[in-house]
Amino acid sequence: MTFKRPYSAGLAALAVGLFAATAAYAEPTINKGDNAWMLTSTVLVLLMTIPGLALFYGGLVRSKNMLSVLMQVFYTVCIVTIIWALYGYSLAFTGGSDFIGGFSKAFLMGVTADSKAATFSVDANISELVYVCFQMTFAAITPALIVGAFAERMKFSAVALFIPLWVTLIYFPIAHMVWYWAGPDAISDAVKALAAAGDAAAKTAAQAKLDEVNADAGWIFKKGAIDFAGGTVVHINSGIAGLVGALLVGKRTGYGKDLMAPHSLTMSMIGASLLWVGWFGFNAGSNLEASGGAALAMTNSFVATAAAAMSWMFAEWIIKGHPSVLGALSGAVAGLVAVTPAAGYAGPMGAIVLGLVVGVVCLFFCTVVKNALGYDDALDVFGVHCIGGIIGALGTGILVNPALGGVGITDYTNITGNNAGTYDFVAQMISQGKAVGATLLWSGIGSAILYKFVDVIVGLRPSVEAEREGLDITDHGERAYNY
Repeated sequence: MTFKRPYSAGLAALAVGLFAATAAYAEPTINKGDNAWMLTSTVLVLLMTIPGLALFYGGLVRSKNMLSVLMQVFYTVCIVTIIWALYGYSLAFTGGSDFIGGFSKAFLMGVTADSKAATFSVDANISELVYVCFQMTFAAITPALIVGAFAERMKFSAVALFIPLWVTLIYFPIAHMVWYWAGPDAISDAVKALAAAGDAAAKTAAQAKLDEVNADAGWIFKKGAIDFAGGTVVHINSGIAGLVGALLVGKRTGYGKDLMAPHSLTMSMIGASLLWVGWFGFNAGSNLEASGGAALAMTNSFVATAAAAMSWMFAEWIIKGHPSVLGALSGAVAGLVAVTPAAGYAGPMGAIVLGLVVGVVCLFFCTVVKNALGYDDALDVFGVHCIGGIIGALGTGILVNPALGGVGITDYTNITGNNAGTYDFVAQMISQGKAVGATLLWSGIGSAILYKFVDVIVGLRPSVEAEREGLDITDHGERAYNY
């Protein structure tokens, strides 16, 4: 069978609003196989962050700051988990406006073991609590990515204040704008009701209902942008926030003079490998179903990652005369970033090309551009996540083309034509460009305001003496290694 995606959907962003069918049609059922897959995917995405991202980042800093990075990542997971349950899920995945949801599901009101969330197939649902937890892991890893940009020189008190502010004011609105929509069941029911309408008055009422359903979506979603698993929401969002943070916090003391080599590439290798494993939950899980779409996303997550790792490694080998472990690991992460928005849209050959391109481009930004501009993005959050996310988001608009092996565009209003939509290269690239631009502006400007606010309240940086001693001791009173 041919696999199709929603015409503007993204990640599992098939959020919500999809829980009750109209009286005229059968109630959607929960598929136990899909549910089991999503339970597994949720745990895999958590594995990406703790311990995956924590170890990857931790190994890249100096030993005196290892615990500070581990603590910042672990704290982020904990605080975002609580915020998500209190009001984050409701703000991201309920109707409200084009830019933010409402509080109808604050404190998870109405979300029970029996409530349902839609998948990409009509009349096939998963448990809403599973969907809540799955999206929770995305909300947790996104701000955790940011800490790599200002690693080794931001006080824990500043991080503790910045993270809940950022996830509330930056992440939730972007997630809503990109991923929230009424879902396939609501659209299908409205289209069927329109087709069944017998007279002019009934048709007018049915058309009004269909228009209402289509209007119940986020602003970027309605622009036609597609983002399978978070190129905009996760990577561009966190990457630009990281760059702003690196600029506003300032360079590390001794940057450009002192040796700041990674203290344990062994730890980073373990962390990067866990990231790759967990990313299958991130990308293949974003299909929301244990179907061919998940298989496609899984395949693309293999080949794009391997291609990007090889691309970065060989380019570095040619330029610097040696292939480094850090380069291969960084390339792999860049490939995972780029394939994230394209995982369920591109064909495997397109994913390989995407990986080959992003490996070289991200290497260029993490070396040439970074050195030329002189900013201290400690762990290359901007160079890998923002740049890789932009390449992936724009590349998705190209690779979704069926002529290039992509799955094509889906239109759920075309119930008589197997939900087939029409791919228009120019229109799709304009939509992708709008999504990228909106994310850069919202996150870039909003993050700058939040950094300044935090600086006024608690201050961003420790003293020079505390920074030189290391944040493990000065912030946490502990050492990562006692020998």
